[in-house]
Amino acid sequence: MGQHREPRRAQAYDGELGEAVARAQEGDEAAFAVAYRIVQPGLLGYLRGIVGDDAEDVASDAWLEIARDLGRFKGDGAGFRGWTATIARHRALDHLRRQKVRPRSAGLEQDVLDLAGPHSTHEQALEALSTERALELVRSLPPDQAEAVLLRVVVGLDGPAAARVLGKRPGAVRTAAHRGLKRLAALLGGPGVTNEDPRTLGESK
Repeated sequence: MGQHREPRRAQAYDGELGEAVARAQEGDEAAFAVAYRIVQPGLLGYLRGIVGDDAEDVASDAWLEIARDLGRFKGDGAGFRGWTATIARHRALDHLRRQKVRPRSAGLEQDVLDLAGPHSTHEQALEALSTERALELVRSLPPDQAEAVLLRVVVGLDGPAAARVLGKRPGAVRTAAHRGLKRLAALLGGPGVTNEDPRTLGESK
């Protein structure tokens, strides 16, 4: 995951991405290549967290659909990242079904919304996610937590955008991301926590 960018860094590219997408929709192939360059690293990292070594094949299928349906997209750079993540997720789930692998339920019960406490290991986990080892650890998380962390940290989506990709409430996704990052930091054995309110986790900063 050497090409990984933290969410705020990914969001810094949204202006350039939005412009590239608009030009690509007018038939500018070079602009489509720019959009691909900006989005692909995060998208590939997200898919690796779902389908492992098959991520590049699934990403290729997703980009074929993205290119085919590009004219239907309406939105800005941030919206494009969310849209492409949704397409990639659908292709990943199709891939798992073809392999007859039953994905674990990503559903959250109502009591999951009760936060464990006011502390978060958000920044620590963000830093740790720059390593391939950390991505493997993410895959060991419960599926709802893993996807929330991947969308928030690797793809760079905010809470509402990640919730739209997963078809869940923003509060549930923020909670899953908080718990996943906390568990990830524990697995990594890093010291200390921040005082960030977990209810804000996954929101744009």
